[in-house]
Amino acid sequence: MNRRGFLRKVVGCGGVLLAWPLLGGCTGATSVPRASTGTPAGRATAEAEATSESTARPSPTAQPAQPIAEKKATAQVVLVKTGDRVAGIQKAVDLYGLDGIQGKELFLKPNLNSADPFPGSTHNDTLRVLVQRLQGAGAGRITVGDRSGMGDTRRVMEQKGVLSLADALGFETLVFDELEADDWEAVQVPGSHWARGFALPRPVLEADGIVQTCCLKTHRFGGHFTLSLKNSVGFAAKWVPGEGYNYMSELHSSPHQRIMIAEINAAYVPDLIVLDGVEAFVNGGPDKGKQVPAEAILVGRDRVAIDAVGVAILRHWGTTAAVSQGPVFQQEQIARAVELGLGVGGPEEIELVTDDPDSRAYADQIEQVLLQG
Repeated sequence: MNRRGFLRKVVGCGGVLLAWPLLGGCTGATSVPRASTGTPAGRATAEAEATSESTARPSPTAQPAQPIAEKKATAQVVLVKTGDRVAGIQKAVDLYGLDGIQGKELFLKPNLNSADPFPGSTHNDTLRVLVQRLQGAGAGRITVGDRSGMGDTRRVMEQKGVLSLADALGFETLVFDELEADDWEAVQVPGSHWARGFALPRPVLEADGIVQTCCLKTHRFGGHFTLSLKNSVGFAAKWVPGEGYNYMSELHSSPHQRIMIAEINAAYVPDLIVLDGVEAFVNGGPDKGKQVPAEAILVGRDRVAIDAVGVAILRHWGTTAAVSQGPVFQQEQIARAVELGLGVGGPEEIELVTDDPDSRAYADQIEQVLLQG
């Protein structure tokens, strides 16, 4: 059974995915599907199995998650401190493991919002080493695709050299801007802040697995930060051909923008996330900003855990007032993702995994920031 069939079997009519164009045709609570692949090699703990419990519309100001001290870690995030992204990604991916990848047709989502240099967009070395690692683990066909919010997607791919890289490494590319109406799947999340739901590409939902690689940066246009949860916005349609509605205008004009960002993530479950934080924007972003040598590679599967650790790293280096305010798990993107059951519920449930002294010392510093109230 492919991913889309699995999601339909789990959620049915009352859940997340609905047939286009029947938006709003069903209501009712739903369980958010969890990852169906094998656990990483050496992993001692299971991934979080939370589900959403209510279809009621949440408050526009999401409530902070309450840490439960007695809970054991349920999500592992590998942290490698390095200024060498190629070696760092290789090490982090190998430490996390690629169990369950063999034979899968994968969709790989980079950050190609614009053609700006890293960390404005995914570094080509990141994309190269990640594809090579997945191919080495026995993955089947790999497709790299995106929708640029600050430029024409095909032109961005050309300017970034992604199309040339595809020829060299043998992966396929997909420009979401060029999809037809039938290539989009309507999505509605119970209790959603989207007026009429949103749409994701069928080739993404039909893939055997989804891999994401994101950057570490702030976002000056209302997202506050753009890590793995915000990177998922590139999956969503700006508009569906023939339908005449601009979903991104709705998102960017809404006071609930950060909550809506999290809601997009309820439509899929990633098999792997690689966050390249060798350098980071601590203000500005997503295309340009104040840059610092954050020297962090993060690898995991839990988007809440990845983003919580990423926010803690931004705070460690000194960042915007919006990103610095309150507990990490009170940030609206993260709080809404927790409500939807997309990952861990608090910082005590995150285990930072390292295998060298420098990375361990860095992880200890980040853990202290993560745990601050």
